[in-house]
Amino acid sequence: MIAKISMNDVASFRSLATLETDKKVNLVYGLNGTGKSTISNFLYKKENDEFSNCSIEGLNDEDIRVYNQSFIQDYFYEPDNLKGIFTLSKENKEAEEKTKSAEEEIGKLEGDKRASTSKRTEHENTLSQKKRSAETEIWKIKTTFSGGDRVLEYCFKSLKGNKNVLFDHLVSINKADEQPKKTVEQLKKEVEVIQGDDAQKHDLLSKINFTAHEVEKNKILQKNIVGNENSTVSILINQLKNSDWVKDGRQYLPEAIEDDAESCPFCQNKTITEALFDDIKNFFDESYESDIDELENLLSTYKNVISTLPQKESFQTNPYIAENKSEFENHYNAVYSLFEKNKSQLETKISSPGQEITLLDSENVIGEFNDFIDKLNQAISTHNKKIDNKGNTLTEINEQFWALMRWDYDQTISTYQKDKTDIEKKITALSKILKEFEESIVKQKQVITEQQKKTVNIEQSISFINDGLVDLGLDDFHIKRHSDNFYKIERSKQGADIFQTLSEGEKMIISFLYFVEMCRGKQSADDVGGKKIIVIDDPISSLSHIFIFNIGQLIKKEFLNSDSYKQVFILTHSLYFFYELTDTNHDRRKNNQKLFRLTKNSNGSHISDMKYEEIQNDYQSYWQIIKDENQPPALIANCMRHIIEYFFNFIEKENLGDVFKKPELQRNEFQAFYRYVNRESHSLGQNIFDYKEFDYNTFREALKLVFQESGYEEHYKVMMRK
Repeated sequence: MIAKISMNDVASFRSLATLETDKKVNLVYGLNGTGKSTISNFLYKKENDEFSNCSIEGLNDEDIRVYNQSFIQDYFYEPDNLKGIFTLSKENKEAEEKTKSAEEEIGKLEGDKRASTSKRTEHENTLSQKKRSAETEIWKIKTTFSGGDRVLEYCFKSLKGNKNVLFDHLVSINKADEQPKKTVEQLKKEVEVIQGDDAQKHDLLSKINFTAHEVEKNKILQKNIVGNENSTVSILINQLKNSDWVKDGRQYLPEAIEDDAESCPFCQNKTITEALFDDIKNFFDESYESDIDELENLLSTYKNVISTLPQKESFQTNPYIAENKSEFENHYNAVYSLFEKNKSQLETKISSPGQEITLLDSENVIGEFNDFIDKLNQAISTHNKKIDNKGNTLTEINEQFWALMRWDYDQTISTYQKDKTDIEKKITALSKILKEFEESIVKQKQVITEQQKKTVNIEQSISFINDGLVDLGLDDFHIKRHSDNFYKIERSKQGADIFQTLSEGEKMIISFLYFVEMCRGKQSADDVGGKKIIVIDDPISSLSHIFIFNIGQLIKKEFLNSDSYKQVFILTHSLYFFYELTDTNHDRRKNNQKLFRLTKNSNGSHISDMKYEEIQNDYQSYWQIIKDENQPPALIANCMRHIIEYFFNFIEKENLGDVFKKPELQRNEFQAFYRYVNRESHSLGQNIFDYKEFDYNTFREALKLVFQESGYEEHYKVMMRK
């Protein structure tokens, strides 16, 4: 059953126009040129390219039968012989019963099929909704990272325009076994350092290459350096343990003792005799001095090696040091603090050779410092390689970014995939059931086909059509059997091409009767089609009023009041005929019928719902059209002419020529109006209309004057207000 017809970008439908219905009977009223034929042609040949932007919703397996000018052209103007329409006879009771039983079984199977199809559609819609929800959730990745600083926007190439594409891309990525180590911020920094304005390569950092470790382990540091034991003062100095004190005091002694004694540098008394002076000198002998020289050399070496090491300032300009400043400070200070302590200890040893000292071992702290530098150098080397291989680096970052997103959105994806698996199992099961239903329906249709071959005949259709012609008062031509599967139109005294010699009204009637019988019966003995949707486009366009009522009654009987058809669409330009087909019973009409109006203005054709109360006669509809200045000029002018002719010739019985003799209507600005609406002004009785002459306000003013000057101004006002 058709639920919605969408017309767009074809003929007069310049923009989208829709007809939505849930009723069996649908009546469409529209003047000629508003788009009725376009709609019926779409339903007749919906696969044609010209209707590529049009669509139908709700249609299942129903057979659409369309009566319009295209149908007449296809069936009557080219072939001399018409296809036979088969009907079932009552001659074979057994075949009839088997056919009926098969039809009932098909009805049951189709009902079960519809129920299963509905369930499958429900599951499919549920799956689609779950996917849309998952897509919306994952679309947050795009809104978050393709805007703002746009650092990672390159990762969204070909993925930004469609939620479905982005979703499928993320689902296609295998989830990592472990959570990715890098964060989005880290990835952003990696992108910035290789393609930002400040992107550059960096030099490797220097390590500490310390060559004075042996100084720290020299055994002399543990040696108690003392003077000559044979000196007469050695016993006293050793007892007092003040050799370092005495050694320091030597610098205050003179080079030689000139008098009997010199002043002691410590007590300032004249106690330093030449003998004591010699004893002190002898105490600090050559061995002692050699040890002191070695200590001083150790200190000098230690200081020199330290002075060659990289200074703190040489590190601080590197951004990798800046990023790890605290850790660098800890390692660097640990090394140089140790150096300072060892230097101080060496200096102490030199000044107090008798002391035993132990220097701190620098190997561990230097090793830790160098390990730290190695780690940074690895990062620098990696960075430099990324600069050198920018394209590959961006590709790697892109893969890392999506691996991270896949991890972060795993719950959304895994939930959807589980739902998808569960629902698809149900859909697969229902699809299997539907296939079984379809196979069973095919088998039942084969039964019907076999039984129909025993009972179909063409004579009954011929009889129906001929009886219909007689009922409508047409008895000078008839349908005659031509062969087993064909029949032809025949007039008593004429042969071939009889359809071409019929009047337009006669062609309309016989073609419509043929269409009615085609809808009743089957087009072939193998035809086992299901429910039909009937579309009838203006079957009374060429008929006189004598036949319109009868055609209307035939349509009511055969289509509107019959249960044989799934749905019926009637399109007509006649409000009288439209009104004839409308059910006057409010409750029945509400349940069974829907009314539509087709209109056209400068913006194209439009479809709108119509209430029963809006149905007016042709005269009233003309007034509705002229009130809309967006209607085509020719249509407005034509409706004005119909209004004047109808009112003055049929209602008031006045001579239209006398009306236009009024002085007010002789003004120059009304001459175009006069030439168009007054048929008597045309020598050949034809209307001549030039769009350039049309001015809506002038034509409307002229129409008002026609009624005003004739004494019917009040009628004009009433009709314009409606």
